[in-house]
Amino acid sequence: MYEQISANRWKSIGLIVGAFVLLAAVGYAIGVLTDFGPAGVVIGLAIAAVMSIGSYLYGDRVVLASARAKEVTPNEEPRLHNIVEGLAIAAGIPKPKVYVVPEQAPNAFATGRDPDHSHVAVTRGLLDTMNRVELEGVVAHELSHILDRDILLGTIVATLVGAVVLMSEFFMRSWWWGGIGGRRGNDRSGGPATAIIFVLGFLLLILAPLFGQLIRLAVSRQREYLADAQGAMLTRYPPGLVSALKKIGASSQAMRSANNATAHLWLQQPSRIEGERVSSMERLFNTHPPIADRVRRLEEM
Repeated sequence: MYEQISANRWKSIGLIVGAFVLLAAVGYAIGVLTDFGPAGVVIGLAIAAVMSIGSYLYGDRVVLASARAKEVTPNEEPRLHNIVEGLAIAAGIPKPKVYVVPEQAPNAFATGRDPDHSHVAVTRGLLDTMNRVELEGVVAHELSHILDRDILLGTIVATLVGAVVLMSEFFMRSWWWGGIGGRRGNDRSGGPATAIIFVLGFLLLILAPLFGQLIRLAVSRQREYLADAQGAMLTRYPPGLVSALKKIGASSQAMRSANNATAHLWLQQPSRIEGERVSSMERLFNTHPPIADRVRRLEEM
């Protein structure tokens, strides 16, 4: 189990480094194709920094509002508060604020920039379908995300990818309308080597958003495996989370508040269509690994 946790962490670190490298490469490509030169890398990192700061300070409020989450008191949801408080004590972190999302699909998420500013939200459907042991497994999974600063990590990766997309789209639009890229391209006369570099840079800008999205999704999947393992360690009862995941996987309820921007935060990929069947191509772009794989790993612990 400890080897699995260590492997997932190293994979996540490698993917984050890959996101930084991709952003720098895109910035450099724009510099090569325009008059910016090496300053393109600096511009890219600056855009990512501004986006990261905004997400860090206000991201949790946006996520909770988009899910229509309502904060509940211990009197309103005593069982949920009792579980969150007990597991927070076991994890050695302050008790997060507790929210309920008015959705019948069983699911949950955690948000907040650090353990001192954290929130745990579960859907009404999760509360109605899970027994205490299963609910403890789900909450422990979400607290593991808080312990590992996964919200901050997800923000960093998402903003890096967002910066890549913004820069690529800006350049491609400029190129299309004969802006800075087009002028620079028309002035090129450095021979075959320069032409090859030019073409490679152009191809990178076209493919960069796809590469960035795949990196973001891969990071999300590795963090889900890690949170599963750590959540099972926190409760010391993996079958609880296993049973909860199986119930969630068997549910065909749609989520009205599901969207691509927040899909990676939920315990399981939220479905927007009742009884939706996911194709192999859609699985490639899922933010979560298949439930069968997660269950298998937990059962091997």
